[in-house]
Amino acid sequence: MPHLDRSQIAAIFLGGMAGSLLRVWLARSFPASAGAWPWVTFAINVSGSFTLACVATHVQLRLRDRYLAPLLGIGFCGAYTTFSTMQIELLQMIDRQRWDLAAGYGLASVTAGYLAIVAGTVLVRRAWRRA
Repeated sequence: MPHLDRSQIAAIFLGGMAGSLLRVWLARSFPASAGAWPWVTFAINVSGSFTLACVATHVQLRLRDRYLAPLLGIGFCGAYTTFSTMQIELLQMIDRQRWDLAAGYGLASVTAGYLAIVAGTVLVRRAWRRA
């Protein structure tokens, strides 16, 4: 069994706490109407994908801080993004027979998440080339 670094576990915990609190605050501050486009979940997942891509690319290019990936990548982004909520929202749309909304939301979420990953990766790589 690999050695567990307690400092990295603490970083994951702190990042996870911050990510989950931000997600809950956003969801409660801007609740989605039943059967409507869930903008908060969409924005959370896209911004979380972008953030994770930035962190992962930074760590890949310049692995100097052994706490950055656990804090922001695993902890914050892992708790902030919410694929399970997206699935529940899709099921609620389907239950209401909002097939068009469910299909659009699922497709837009995956597409926007992928584009956010590409954008985050490109942004960090360009920043490191200029540095």
